[in-house]
This record gives sequence, C-alpha cells and structure tokens, in this order.
Amino acid sequence: MISSILVYSMGEVIGDGLIKLPFIAGLRAAFPEARISWCAAKGDTVYAGPLKGVVEGYLDELIVDGAMGTEAAELLPWRKPFAGRRFDLVIDTQENIRRSWVIQRAASYSFISAAKLARVPGWPPALVDRLARLLDLATAGKGAPRALELARADALQAAELLLPEGRRYVGLAPGAGGQDKRWPLDRFIALAGAIEAGGATPVFFFGPDEAEDAEKAMASVPRALFPERNRKDPFDKVKGPLLVIALAGRLSAAVANDAGPGHMLAAGGAPLLSLQKDRRKAVKFRPAAQRLEMLVAGDYGDNMAALPLEAVETALSRLLAGG
Repeated sequence: MISSILVYSMGEVIGDGLIKLPFIAGLRAAFPEARISWCAAKGDTVYAGPLKGVVEGYLDELIVDGAMGTEAAELLPWRKPFAGRRFDLVIDTQENIRRSWVIQRAASYSFISAAKLARVPGWPPALVDRLARLLDLATAGKGAPRALELARADALQAAELLLPEGRRYVGLAPGAGGQDKRWPLDRFIALAGAIEAGGATPVFFFGPDEAEDAEKAMASVPRALFPERNRKDPFDKVKGPLLVIALAGRLSAAVANDAGPGHMLAAGGAPLLSLQKDRRKAVKFRPAAQRLEMLVAGDYGDNMAALPLEAVETALSRLLAGG
C-alpha cells in the first residue's frame, strides 16, 4: 500500500502550476489516504503562493529545499537526498537524468521518472500528456488527470452565490499576457451576443489590469455577468485563481485565449474552447481540460484577428452540444 508520495519538480510559475492541477487532482483521487509531498527543488512554487488555497486538501507538504543533483558529491552512492527521508512512491516530473539518479534514492518502493521516459520513443510533446503518462504508470493504469474539487467551502459558496442555479452559463476570458495572443475584444463581445441569443448567459472574466476592457464589455453586453467585479457577496476574500476555478465548475463551457484564465477554467472542470496563436505552442502547452476544443489563428492568417467569429461560434456549439 502506498502511504507516502513525493512529487519532484524544479518549481512552478503560474502557467505550468495551473497546467499541473488536474494531475494533482488525479493523484489525490488515486491515493486518497496517502501523504503527498511536493518538492519544488529551486525553492519557488505558486503552490506556496497564489495557488495555495487551490491545492488545499490535495498536497500535504511543500518542500522547497530538495536535492538539486548539480553537485558531484550528490552522485556518491552513500549520499541520501532529503536527509535520508524515504517515500513509498516518487514521481520525478523533471527531465534532467542526473537529478533523476539522485532523487531515485528517496524511493523505497516505486520510482517513476520523466527523465528516463523522455529518452524513450513516443514521449509526448504536451506537458499535460506527459503528466498523464506519469500518473498512468504510477497507478498501474487506474489514474488519470481530473478536474479539481475545491476543499474550501467559502470558495464553493461564493461560486454558488455569484452564478446561481437555474441558468446556463458560458465563460469568456478575453485577456492574455501579450496583446498578440488576444482575440479581439469586439469578437468576444459579438460572441457574447450570440450566446445570449442561444439562451445562455455570458460570464466575463477580466484580470485586475483589464479594467478598460471590462468597462467596454459591460457597456456592450449589459445582461452579461462579471462575477469578479462590483461584488456584493460576503466571500470577497475568495478571489483570483481560487475564485475562477470555483466558478469554472458552474459553467457549461468557456472560451479563453492562450493565457492563465484558460488554464484556471480548465482546472476547474469547464469544457474549454482554447484560442491559440500558433500550433507549436498550442501542442506543447495545451490546457488540461477534460473536454477541449482548440482553434489556432495561424491556420487562418498571421495574427489572432484572422480567427473568424464563425469558426469560434461553431466550435463553441460543438462543445455545448457535448455536455
């Protein structure tokens, strides 16, 4: 029986930290009673910061000073990582073989190594698929990534108040870190109109630096919902990624650019239509949605504006029809 698990990574920034959430949820589902320790060997991980509330109940321990495998002395057979601590199962998610040799000594029963698998033909290019492969091996084919079920009762209550039962909701996340990754805002607004015409309620997600775009959308689609803005619910401490992930579970579908909000919506279980700029990045950093449609602007032209509204409407209709 597996009672202790170590997941070894080099650390997480917000993007890959979000992509890894369905892997974490699948790991917890496969080993509900195990103590799961997460090592961010370089010392930094969003699971200790912006996503701390999100991984509550999923990770039991964060280790931020793990063996790096960069010193020759660490390769000596009598040197033990983690001060000699041992774990029943060690899942090494990074792909440096030298580090993997060191970390393997912490496994008392089973060791799964991305560094070793990466040297075997057929290793998938997408991070989400690599994590799924590791989870499949660690669980003898019984585990798979899954949507998060948040442990925070206040987050679930906030989502219920902000998106109450009785309506069909479709999320729209027009933002992105770079302007070149954004489908034009006026297209999102037009899409919101089509969603309303189809009997659903559009729900816009804007970041704190997107106030001007949010005001334009509010003026253009007055019956749409903006759950992160002008809040009157009593759970205003629930915000950021925690709130978006909680709200995602109440959406029938969502449309997002290649950016953090899309990964949040995917982690929360929303069927997702992902709008990508180019196919190479679309493959490698595909969102970990359980149901996913993806459109690549590069298939239509040179920038995000080349992606036609009609193609997005058609893909969203397929996603909604599958629900």
